[in-house]
Amino acid sequence: MDILVLDDEKEIADLVELYLKNENYNVHKFYDSKSAIDYINSNKLDLAILDIMISGMDGLEILKLIRNNGFIYPVIMLTAKIMDADKVNGLTLGADDYITKPFNPLELIARVKAQLRRYTKYNDTPNNNEIYIDGLLICSETHKCMLYDNEVNLTPIEFDILLYLANKRGVVISSEELFENVWKDKYLDSNNTVMVHIRRIREKLNDEGREHKFIKTVWGVGYKIE
Repeated sequence: MDILVLDDEKEIADLVELYLKNENYNVHKFYDSKSAIDYINSNKLDLAILDIMISGMDGLEILKLIRNNGFIYPVIMLTAKIMDADKVNGLTLGADDYITKPFNPLELIARVKAQLRRYTKYNDTPNNNEIYIDGLLICSETHKCMLYDNEVNLTPIEFDILLYLANKRGVVISSEELFENVWKDKYLDSNNTVMVHIRRIREKLNDEGREHKFIKTVWGVGYKIE
């Protein structure tokens, strides 16, 4: 597994590298954003750990770059900021997890392993569990989504949202329920993270018209797949 670590605090980057290498991960460590971006643009990665408060292009801008380039591997934001608004901002932009400094390195390793399990599509279910909805095929075993025989490149979070709604087909699911079951975190009343991710999924499914074919919005209640 190849993991990129970006932090301009050398001691922190070196510490994270040490713990990751102890778990036999391949670590690509950078202290400045330009070097990290050059590597991101030309190499395959399985996960990135990005410091938000870094000179040059900050961590959130690099996160946007990663997602805009179509890379779906997990991204963990590492920062001294602890405000809920900052956390929501990172998740809204496509981050998969968020950990604040100072942190326990063992907790970070646990978060990394959890995200990699999601990304590498480990599944204890032995059967090929597929859901078919009018041209849309969702396979929970392979974590693949096909639309009219063409694969849809969803991030792990986007896939889990779509799968959750598909498994609850016909039931209206609130943003709170979606967030707490997919992100495994406390939902905030001002949280628009779910709405942003739903919009991205619709874009990838070419479902942006006035009448959505797959994910329906039930105003004031939530979302459902019919």
